[in-house]
Amino acid sequence: MTAYAIGHLTEVRMGPGVVRYLEGIDATLAPFGGRFIIHGEPPEVKEGRWTGTLIVIAFPDIAAARVWYDSPAYQAILPHRADNADGVIMLVDGTPADHKATDVLPPELLAAAR
Repeated sequence: MTAYAIGHLTEVRMGPGVVRYLEGIDATLAPFGGRFIIHGEPPEVKEGRWTGTLIVIAFPDIAAARVWYDSPAYQAILPHRADNADGVIMLVDGTPADHKATDVLPPELLAAAR
């Protein structure tokens, strides 16, 4: 199942460190099947307030995402981003193609609502 590395960067301080990070990240993704899905495009906000930058990288599965993040190649460039950007980075599994919204509900809550 596809998994994702998601970054919500609330402040990016552009400079040489960020340039080095961006120049190096593509080569770290390739061996693990990673590819950018979203990379900094401003969202069209429909509800609420959004600040920051969103990055989403898809991987074939959560194991590949974990191995990429922990890889020596990624760890070597990571300080260039971490020292120059604030935010949250996370790895998360996707959902299967047949996922329904109610799949997240405990069966007893679903039964009680019917």
